[in-house]
Amino acid sequence: MSDTRAGQSTSSAFEAATYAKITWRLMPLLFVCYVASYLDRVNVGFAKLQMLADLNFSETVYGLGAGVFFIGYFLFEIPSNVILHKVGARLWIARIMLTWGIISGAMIFVSSPTIFYVMRFLLGAAEAGFFPGVILYITYWYPSARRGKITAIFMTAISISGVVGGPLSGWIMHALPGVYGLAGWQWMFIIEAVPSIVLGIVVVFYLQDRIIDAKWLSSEEKELLAKNIANEEATKVDMSFLQVMTHPKIWLMAFNYFCYIMGLYGISFWLPTIIKSTGVTDPLDIGLLTAIPYAAAAVAMILIGRSADKHRERRWHVAIPAVLGSVGLLLSTLYGHNTVLAMAALTLATIGILTTLPLFWSLPTAFLGGAAAAAGIALINSLGNLAGFVSPYLVGWLKDLTHSTDTGMYMLSGSLIVGALLTLAVPKEMVNK
Repeated sequence: MSDTRAGQSTSSAFEAATYAKITWRLMPLLFVCYVASYLDRVNVGFAKLQMLADLNFSETVYGLGAGVFFIGYFLFEIPSNVILHKVGARLWIARIMLTWGIISGAMIFVSSPTIFYVMRFLLGAAEAGFFPGVILYITYWYPSARRGKITAIFMTAISISGVVGGPLSGWIMHALPGVYGLAGWQWMFIIEAVPSIVLGIVVVFYLQDRIIDAKWLSSEEKELLAKNIANEEATKVDMSFLQVMTHPKIWLMAFNYFCYIMGLYGISFWLPTIIKSTGVTDPLDIGLLTAIPYAAAAVAMILIGRSADKHRERRWHVAIPAVLGSVGLLLSTLYGHNTVLAMAALTLATIGILTTLPLFWSLPTAFLGGAAAAAGIALINSLGNLAGFVSPYLVGWLKDLTHSTDTGMYMLSGSLIVGALLTLAVPKEMVNK
């Protein structure tokens, strides 16, 4: 008996060490890539503080331009993920990063609403496939029981992009207006595009497509990893492309994700504006304040992701943060004229909204396998991210109509409650693994 226990302990230690090795090898680079991705996607929220006055754009024009990114994203998401599944993550992720970095830097040439819309559409088309591609890539290495924490680690990049990007964007727009004849918002787009281009080159030389390609793993480690993935794949559903497109559970997941993304981009594109409405005017101060909610969310995402894996429970770990996010948005409207109280409410909202996202992805990846995973993840992400178009446009339109962001926050709060109810409608035996 003691020999059996010793053998199990040794085997468990070896497995834990192997997964730790993978995590330290792959996740830092993927994490930094997502920081760059998210920063280039939402830094238009900071550009807005100066851009609208410089170019004479209305709030509705800004909201439409911020959101049209997701039309390009939607149209090219599924083809991009299917290509990644066929040609490998290394080359395709590198291609995605290089093209979006170049287009993001070219945002300095925006001079009219039409050019603004075109550039945001092209940026969305270029970036399509990166996020669902990484989610799919993670399933090649980690079984379901380990993906909650890993996906949470990866998606804390959203929080860190706020922690880093807010002060950086604020400082650039505060310090560089007029340098070489460029506005502060133009310098922001140039400087923040550089990391994406550099990282795209690094990906080519650093990532491996599959377990079998990893020369830094021993044969015993590869065998263990491959066995774990094979055992899990045997329990998953593989479907044709047509079956994926018409599967009711996938559409339920897509609508569920749509509700959460409504909240995410309400925060991402409007947080600087909401903070400014409390009486803070300097871009640098606004940038520093935006770091607070994102820093708190980064900690919460890791802790709750770890709890979900430990208890093998997914639905309540998604639904409860969604409700907290809804409450935070409502409180931010009640205390909108008090900077301290509004920041506390926005911090609660950001914690709740961002925590739902990584744990949401433990739901569809628990039952999708093979080519169905590539197409299904892309479909859920692309349909869900249409909320990235709807959310900023509606908030901008409502702000022009009512001269306040309060009505928009009520709408986003309700969306999060609907998302929580949809999550609890998912059968627990399907996802609690």
